[in-house]
Amino acid sequence: MKQSILIWGCLLWSSALLPAAESYNLDLQGSLDIAINRSYKMRTLKENLLQAGYELKAATSRFKTQVDLDLKIPNYTETMRNFEDSLGVHYFPVKQAAYSSNLVIRQPLPTDGSIDLSSGFYTLEDYYRRRNSIQLNTRLRITQPLEAFYSYNRIKSTLRQAQLHFELSRKQLSRSTLDLNYEVGQAFYGLVSANEREKIAEQTLRVQEEAYHLAQNKYKAGVIAEVEALQMEVDYGEAQNSYDIAVANRRSQANYLKQLLGINLADTVRVDYDLSYQVVAVDAEQAVALGLKNRLEIREKEISAELSEIDIRRTRADGRITGSISAYYDFIGIGEDDRNIALSRTFDKTWQNLSDRPGNKGVSLDISIPIWDWGVNRAQVKAAEAGLRKARYTLENEKVSVERDIRDTVTQLKSSLKRLHLLEKNVAVAEKSFEISKNRFSNGDINSQSLALDRNRLSQAYVSRLEAYISYKLLLADLARKTFYDYENDRVL
Repeated sequence: MKQSILIWGCLLWSSALLPAAESYNLDLQGSLDIAINRSYKMRTLKENLLQAGYELKAATSRFKTQVDLDLKIPNYTETMRNFEDSLGVHYFPVKQAAYSSNLVIRQPLPTDGSIDLSSGFYTLEDYYRRRNSIQLNTRLRITQPLEAFYSYNRIKSTLRQAQLHFELSRKQLSRSTLDLNYEVGQAFYGLVSANEREKIAEQTLRVQEEAYHLAQNKYKAGVIAEVEALQMEVDYGEAQNSYDIAVANRRSQANYLKQLLGINLADTVRVDYDLSYQVVAVDAEQAVALGLKNRLEIREKEISAELSEIDIRRTRADGRITGSISAYYDFIGIGEDDRNIALSRTFDKTWQNLSDRPGNKGVSLDISIPIWDWGVNRAQVKAAEAGLRKARYTLENEKVSVERDIRDTVTQLKSSLKRLHLLEKNVAVAEKSFEISKNRFSNGDINSQSLALDRNRLSQAYVSRLEAYISYKLLLADLARKTFYDYENDRVL
C-alpha cells in the first residue's frame, strides 16, 4: 500500500514538472505573425538583409573622412652590429629605444582619388652613443587615378554593387514573406476545410441517425421491408465512419499547422474564421504592370545585367592605358643632442630646423601602357559581353513568363469567383431538395435509396462550395505574392 502511494506521488510530481499545454486561438493574420517570427527561413533572410545593410553602410562610409593613428611606444633594441673596413671587422653594441607616432587624415574623393594629410614625430634614444634625436614631419598628398575619368571608378562601383545587393536582399525578404504568407494560408485554410468537412460529416451523421431510427420504427411497424431497414443501418455505419475519418483529418491538418508555426504538437489550436468573402475586381493589365515592376525574378535579372556591365567596365579597364597623378608637399625638421641635454631643448632645436628648412615638394605622373597580351583582355571583355547579352535575354524571357503567369492567375480567379456564386445557389437548392426528401421519406413516398441520394447531393454541395471558397481565397493570396499588391485590402505590400 505504501509503495502504491509512493508511485502515485512520484507520477503526480513528475507530471507537475512538465510544461502545461497551451491553447492558441488563431485567425489568419495571427498565424502569419507567428510564422514570420518563428520561421527559420525568415530569420535567415533577415540576417542576410542586415548583412547587406552593413555592407552598404561600409560602402557609403568610404566617401567620408578617415583618421588613423599609428604609435610605437616604445621599440627597444639591444643587439650587436658589425662593419668591415680596411682595418678589419669591427663589432659594436646597439642599445636603442625608439618612439614614434603618425596621424593620418584621409579624405576619399568621388573621382576615386584621395587627399591625405599626415603628421608625426620620431624620437630615438641611443644609449651607446649617448645621443637623442627627434624628427618632425607633416605631409599633404593628393593622388588621382586617371582611368576613373574615362573607364572604371572603383569607389563608385563598389557603392553601386552594395546598393544592388541591399536592394536584392530586401526584395528577397519581401518575396519570402509573401511566399510564407501563402504557405501559411494554405495550411490555415486546410485546417478550415478540415473543420468544415468535420461539421458536414457530423451533420450527415446526425441526419442519418434520425433516418436510421425512423427506418427501424417503420420496419417494426411493418411499413418498410427488412432490406430497407438494413440499408439504412449500413448508411448509418458509413456516416459514422466518414465522421471518424473527418475528425482524424482535422487533427492531422491541425498538427501540420502547428509544425509550420513552430507550435508544440501537444498544444491546442483553434482557428477563428468565417466563410464570408468580398468580391474583388482585378484588372489584368494593372496586375501585369505591378508584377513587372515588383517581381523579384525580374529585378534579379536586371541587377545581374547591371553587375555584368560593371564587370565589363572593370575588365576593359585592365586592358587600357592607366595611370595616376600624385603631388605632395611636406615639412621635415631634424634635431640631435647629447642625452644629458633636456629632451625639450632637443625638440625646440628640431622645431627650429623645421621652420628654417624649406618644404619638400614633388609631383609625378605614372602611366601604364599595355602593349601585347596575346588577346587575353579582349577575350575576357568579349566573354563578359556575352554574359551580359545572356542576362538580357533571360530578363526578356522572364518578363514574358511573369506576364503569362499573372494573366493565368487573374483568369483563374475570375472563374473561381463565378463558380463560387454558382455553388452557393447549388447549396440552397440542395438544402431545399433534401428537406422535401426527408418529409417524403417520413410519409413513405420514397425509399431509403432516394433519401441517401439527396443526402449525398447535399453533402457534396457543401464540400464543393467549401472547395470553391478556399480556392478563391488562395488565388487572391497567390496573386498578392505575384504582384506585391493586396487586392483584398487595396494596399501595396
